[in-house]
Amino acid sequence: MKAGAPRADAAPAAASLQRELEAFLGYLAVERRLSPHTLDAYRRDLSDLATWMSGQGLDDWRRLRQETLRGYVAGAHRRGLSGKSLQRRLSAVRSFYRWLNRSQTSELDPASGLRAPKSPRKLPQVLDADEMTRLVEVPTDTPMGVRDRAMLELFYSSGLRLSELCALRWRELALADGLVTVTGKGRKTRVVPVGSHARDALQAWREESKPAADAPVFPGRAGGPISPRTVQLRLRVLAMQQGLFKRVHPHLLRHSFASHVLESSGDLRGVQELLGHADIATTQIYTHLDFQHLAKVYDAAHPRAKRKP
Repeated sequence: MKAGAPRADAAPAAASLQRELEAFLGYLAVERRLSPHTLDAYRRDLSDLATWMSGQGLDDWRRLRQETLRGYVAGAHRRGLSGKSLQRRLSAVRSFYRWLNRSQTSELDPASGLRAPKSPRKLPQVLDADEMTRLVEVPTDTPMGVRDRAMLELFYSSGLRLSELCALRWRELALADGLVTVTGKGRKTRVVPVGSHARDALQAWREESKPAADAPVFPGRAGGPISPRTVQLRLRVLAMQQGLFKRVHPHLLRHSFASHVLESSGDLRGVQELLGHADIATTQIYTHLDFQHLAKVYDAAHPRAKRKP
């Protein structure tokens, strides 16, 4: 049978694989308490593999071998899946087999030693300090100007993720101490400083909105937390109003925060803590941004630089 070709009995086989997959997802939800977003990623990645296994006539996870999994990875890469996405899929497979081995007292790990093809490193875009100042200093004399100013200042001041900002409640803000407590990926809690401009903007927003202690800092129309989509759309409008014609999105503010703090301090570990990264390798991409900036300064300033790009 040609590799990747579907079989007539693919659907029943997928169902048998799916049962154990659902049990694993239940474990992640209850025992590991992973977020719905992370659970969806596990479900998509492992369901795709289960469907492919069915097409190969494999109706049991214990029958998957490394050479077979290597064929799956190679085929997915040929279809255009990036190395980063494939690495995430292999990570999901490893997590699944760790759970399966504990529950079945077996020693299977078809993903052991497998590496995804490398993808070109794509550096995140950032706004420079002047562009960030222009963006956050939105007028506060409009109906939602006070809220928008508080939202943008907090984003940039503390490097929050979009989900963290949307879920934030007033009881988690200690404006007098200049601190905010947020719960990030993997339900991990961290405490992050809030700068003076953000504290002033948040205080003005609190005085205008007069919220209860447990109310969302940025409520939506129904009184619950504002939706991520609403924040994304609002940020796009505000960027155009402020004369910024780059593609401005919430994570761009987090990238800018990290790049500017690292550029000024050189403290990679500190930036890792502020961002809530579990692995410092995730934070290290900002060192490349910092070097890019230094290289531009060098090229512009040194009389004999004129380095080829």
